[in-house]
Amino acid sequence: MGMRYRIDVGALPGRPDVVLARARIALFCDGDFWHGYDWRTRKAKLSRGSNGAYWLAKIATNRKRDRLHNRVLQQQGWLVLRVWESTVKANPTRVGQLVARLARQRVRQGERGAALTAGVLQVE
Repeated sequence: MGMRYRIDVGALPGRPDVVLARARIALFCDGDFWHGYDWRTRKAKLSRGSNGAYWLAKIATNRKRDRLHNRVLQQQGWLVLRVWESTVKANPTRVGQLVARLARQRVRQGERGAALTAGVLQVE
């Protein structure tokens, strides 16, 4: 089953990297640095580094904005998938298969008239 998708969709909050509209999935591929992967460790390292206060505030703001966009998209009925850059690089096939499986399930649910569950899924 082929899937229609759009990339870099500016009409949705957060400008998702990939949108599968029929399945109501908004996919974000979050950069490890910019979105705070392993935040406790990264935060400790940044606080000791050059211009630490700036980077801590910048990444904390990004994380806060991500949570806001997640909430708004959920309220609009979207399933938000957030995948770390390192996860995609380590196993792009696994990530693609997961997205395809979720999309197929959601399309089938919609065809049966079942309500699609909104939510947020962080893929690690």
